[in-house]
Amino acid sequence: MQLAKKFVIANQLLKSGTSVGANIREAQNAESKADFIHKFKIAAKEIEETIYWLELCKFSENYPNTDELIEQINNISRIVNKIIITFKQK
Repeated sequence: MQLAKKFVIANQLLKSGTSVGANIREAQNAESKADFIHKFKIAAKEIEETIYWLELCKFSENYPNTDELIEQINNISRIVNKIIITFKQK
């Protein structure tokens, strides 16, 4: 894999991965229940994108093994989705 392509994947992974926490942090200061849910839904979408980039890394010989990171982000995904479901029911 060329260095430029490797940088693109790493950069996208950095953006989506850090966006998860940023959106959850924003949700903590939400102006309404709907805003709170919306921020968590954005975080859930960023989680899915992060999983995508980690899977690309997994199948590339130029990146370290990402299995543990994928497992961790899947756990975070379950928590985020549970929060969304719980707040929708209130």
